Amino acid sequence: MSRVKTLQALFKRYRRPGDVVFAWVFLLISLALLSQIIDQTAYRAGGKLFAQPRFWPAVSLGGMSFFAALHLLSSLMSERIQGRWREAALWVASIEYALWFILYAFVVPYLGYLPATISFAILLILRAGYRSRAIIIGTLVSAICIVLLFKTFLQVKLPGGQLYEALPGELRQFMLTYF
Repeated sequence: MSRVKTLQALFKRYRRPGDVVFAWVFLLISLALLSQIIDQTAYRAGGKLFAQPRFWPAVSLGGMSFFAALHLLSSLMSERIQGRWREAALWVASIEYALWFILYAFVVPYLGYLPATISFAILLILRAGYRSRAIIIGTLVSAICIVLLFKTFLQVKLPGGQLYEALPGELRQFMLTYF
């Protein structure tokens, strides 16, 4: 078997079906960023080319667009593989966890760091499909340890929740300081 045939066989074996979707998305994003280069960067008259604030971002975005176009071209020229949209759907589904984090960051100032961390840790393991009592207890203990590590030992300044305002004086101060 020739070297080219071997490389083609390896390429076909490890090829992902969603690459053409990825190639289109990457090309569109890189072209959109490149189209904004003039509005988002400056040009200084009389300066050296390599010292221009626009030069290196333009080079990187130009290269990104060029290689994205090559990737798209190679994806379009290669044979079709089933499962392209199933893989693309998997990529979109993974955005769910970023949305969970955004919601968590939004809720912390209202619930407080400890209740929000415990709630979201347990919700996420339930969302992931874990239902055993040992896993839930382990998650609860892990969430409490994370809060203690960040708030008490590392003394990271995190917002106290509005929920803490309803607590009696000394308990409220304790929760604001340590949890």
